[in-house]
Order: sequence, then C-alpha cells, then structure tokens
Amino acid sequence: MKKVQILYNPRCSKCREALSFLEGENCEIEIKEYLKETLTKKELKNILAKLGLKAFDIVRQKEDLFLKKFRNKKFTNEEWIQLLIENPILIERPIVIDGYKAIIGRPPELVIDLLHRKK
Repeated sequence: MKKVQILYNPRCSKCREALSFLEGENCEIEIKEYLKETLTKKELKNILAKLGLKAFDIVRQKEDLFLKKFRNKKFTNEEWIQLLIENPILIERPIVIDGYKAIIGRPPELVIDLLHRKK
C-alpha cells in the first residue's frame, strides 16, 4: 500500500478535494494539519527538495499577511524558510508527498498524477 502525506488545512476547499482524491485511492494517508503541527526547518527543507522549489515558490502571495507584511520585500531562501515556519498560513496548500516526490495539489487533480506516475 502506498503511503502519502498531505499538508492539510481543513478550512481549505482545495485541501478537502485533494484529500477526497487520496481517500479514493489505495493508499495510507498521513494528514498533517500544518497550522496546528508546525513544520520544523528540516521538514520544510525536505519538502522543498521533493518539490524541487525554493521557499518563495510556495508562498501564498495573495494571503493578507503576505500583502501586509512581506510584499515587495527581499529575503534569502533561508530567511523565507524561517518566515514560513513562523507564519505557516503563508505556505501554499495542499502539498502531497509520495516518497521522494511532492506536488502542490492545485488543481487537486494533480494528486492523481502524482499517485499514478511511472516510477
């Protein structure tokens, strides 16, 4: 059975859709409510490596907090990582992790592509 993890916010419709796709597959699902269970720096770096992205690439740039505090500011990748850990609401969601690969589930149908990709 395939094991996947989803960074999940129950208030997010895209997260709920992605979870629904996962529940329809034959896989073991680990749900991490990242707003309650803060990611460590190591976990976030690991996720970014699996996504193949820099920290700023997963920042929710339409989020009020970003617009009020961080828009037009320049930070290093390490600084963005720290800001994301301190302000997890800024992390794009949902993120689904399948072994050595991860995707941002927007649109949620990308979750199916991840689960059925060729090894």
